[in-house]
Amino acid sequence: MPEGPEIQLAADAVAAAIVGRPTTAVSFAFDALKKYEELLTGVVVTAVQARGKAMLTRFANGWNIYSHNQLYGQWVVRDAYDFPETNRQLRLAIHNEAKSALLYSASDIAVLPDGELDSHPFLSRLGPNLLDKSVTGPQVAERLMADEFKRRRLTSLLLDQGSLAGLGNYLRSEVLFEARVHPDLRPVDCTAEQIVALAEAAVSLTRQSYRTKGITNNLALAQKLKDAGQSYREYRFWVFDRDGRSCYNCGTPIIKDTIGGRRLYYCPTCQSK
Repeated sequence: MPEGPEIQLAADAVAAAIVGRPTTAVSFAFDALKKYEELLTGVVVTAVQARGKAMLTRFANGWNIYSHNQLYGQWVVRDAYDFPETNRQLRLAIHNEAKSALLYSASDIAVLPDGELDSHPFLSRLGPNLLDKSVTGPQVAERLMADEFKRRRLTSLLLDQGSLAGLGNYLRSEVLFEARVHPDLRPVDCTAEQIVALAEAAVSLTRQSYRTKGITNNLALAQKLKDAGQSYREYRFWVFDRDGRSCYNCGTPIIKDTIGGRRLYYCPTCQSK
């Protein structure tokens, strides 16, 4: 599933193609949404905003398209009406005279007026967006220790968009490693220093992943590995997807675990209890 950085990158690409321009056509695959096609055609797109793992496409007439990529959704930007050859199902198309923004495979799409955004089931429960520059490490640390969160295991808490928006499966493993925190712990089990480290890692790695299009490893180390001929998959992460390989910090083999059907990776030495 795309995580916060990937959704923000997609939002950037879609925004560059459609913001500030009137649509020439908007089409939905789902019958329940087709009634909105005429309402959104000929209207200027004013913004495309990432909201955690969701996206809002905003229109000058006060209406919005909410979309969530879920596991397989993918945005594609092309020249106007130039559809790619793909086996994916087109769910949403936003066209203007120059470009088309096409959403494939996603099924969580809604059309909402401005006044209903705050009551949307997903949007209304979002925690602080880690890509929002106004969100700070101390604020994240305070949130981790809030009564509603501090007794929850970090492996589930870090995936909960209601606690922190934008974290997902690869970032979970990377944040825990960067902070040197064992996956079994809860915030209440951590030292004050560990909470600070978790908060700082959640902020810094999410933003680094956005800037570098997915790299959460130490950037100097990643460049060294790349120069040595290592693949992107090998130098991209500290621990994620590296089970059985040596920890870049201590050399211990990385362990893979599965929790709730989701993969987790950690170093048993660097992240000892």
